[in-house]
Amino acid sequence: MRVEHFLECSARAWPEKVALVEGDKRLTFRALDEAAGNLAATLVGNGVARGDRVVIFADNCWEAVVGLFGALKAGAVFCMVHPSTKAEKLRFILDDCRPTAVITLGRLLAMTREALGEQTFVKTLLVVGAKAELRPGETAFADALTPRDRPLDRPLPVPGIACDLAMLLFTSGSTGFPKGVMMTHQNMTAIAESIVAYLGNTAEDVLLNVLPISFGYGLYQILTAAKVGATVVLEKSFAFPQRALDLIRDEGVTGFPLVPTMAALILQMRDLRPGDYPGLRYITNAAAALPPSHVERLQDLFPTTQIYSMYGLTECQRGAYLPPDQIRARPSSVGIAIPGAEVWLVDENGERVGPDEVGELVIRGPHVMQGYWRNPEATEKTLRPGPYPWEKVLYTGDLFRMDADGFLYFVARKDDIIKSRGEKVSPKEVESALFQLEGVREAVVFGVPDPVLGAAVKAVIVLAPGVSLSERDVIRHCARALEDFMVPKFVEFRTELPKTDSGKINRRETALLEAQS
Repeated sequence: MRVEHFLECSARAWPEKVALVEGDKRLTFRALDEAAGNLAATLVGNGVARGDRVVIFADNCWEAVVGLFGALKAGAVFCMVHPSTKAEKLRFILDDCRPTAVITLGRLLAMTREALGEQTFVKTLLVVGAKAELRPGETAFADALTPRDRPLDRPLPVPGIACDLAMLLFTSGSTGFPKGVMMTHQNMTAIAESIVAYLGNTAEDVLLNVLPISFGYGLYQILTAAKVGATVVLEKSFAFPQRALDLIRDEGVTGFPLVPTMAALILQMRDLRPGDYPGLRYITNAAAALPPSHVERLQDLFPTTQIYSMYGLTECQRGAYLPPDQIRARPSSVGIAIPGAEVWLVDENGERVGPDEVGELVIRGPHVMQGYWRNPEATEKTLRPGPYPWEKVLYTGDLFRMDADGFLYFVARKDDIIKSRGEKVSPKEVESALFQLEGVREAVVFGVPDPVLGAAVKAVIVLAPGVSLSERDVIRHCARALEDFMVPKFVEFRTELPKTDSGKINRRETALLEAQS
């Protein structure tokens, strides 16, 4: 199955059902599908051919959703780019994937032009909400959706088959430039089907998505909803938590994906009472594991809501999920392999490790990427031979522990392990202890050079409003909760921590700021 068929099938089954809500805009499945078809005709008429790339440089807007489905209907490969992406990174992405078409926002037009420079590969630039005067080769996005202006009088060519490339999703690029993760229609269908299976999504669901659709977690809210005929309420961000909670009530939201920084903001809202949102069927968490203390408090605030802890990465989107009936018993676990996938842990020699031993997570399944775009060296390091001669499996670079029942517990990124006093310290374990201290809203732990220890453990903390803690308070708490070599030697308090575009605390940038100070 091809991904655009998700929308086409739902448009036939529920033509007048609302598919997408964004502000005052409400699009039915029929309207969304027709808009995507009109855009596809414009793209093909302007030179977009099967396998070409279409970059969508936009925020969470309905036009971006039309853009991705329109690109697929045209037989192209879509590439979502976060609107906060800086010019240098944008230029790299454009030069790397060499798109035939670019969709951008009016407010981003100047940067898009700058990043494109004097290139000749882009044949059409579509501008959402254009306010500046457009140049030759630039078209207002709204004009591309007008049926009477369709450049083709004949049906669109067959876009392709399921093993064609569907998406390039560039990694966040915490070190160096980002890598383009290649996903076929088969990969993406496998991911969507697995998510729908364990979440139990149906056409009755209403999903609130405040996560960037330029990243996999937010994007798959759109794709899974299209697959089952559910409605998506699309918001730009979680900048105003009360606004999101109002939407949950007003729109009858049944599914709410979040990340730990969002959970921390919700938990400090004083007016929130247990049972306020009985219609909310589930909450999911990904990007980083929720601290067990957050899990417990969320479950208390949403007593009738199922909470799913999940683990994933761009190279496969999802790897594991924790069934909600295990959330109280195993609050620090990210669960078991998603339906249709297999996971195991290996040591540095590639040998499988036993229960409760730490090893690198390996993921096998139809949802694993095809590789990195134009980067065979990086692909070879990450995709390695699997159990059968014809397949490759994903080496994640993440260290986990697996208990005797097969449940996974995140330990650290291999590169993030702190070697102090000859011992290996997991930042995640120290952070979990910090979150048990009342008043800690956010925390990140990393190593700093030390002439005696090799590396000393440092904690950087953001406190909840009105809370006062000292460095001594934090160290004393950690000394009670952790082994002595894990106790932070240094504690720093800040008003905020750097975040990635996907909302995750950026450990490396925090450490870099420390090194530069």
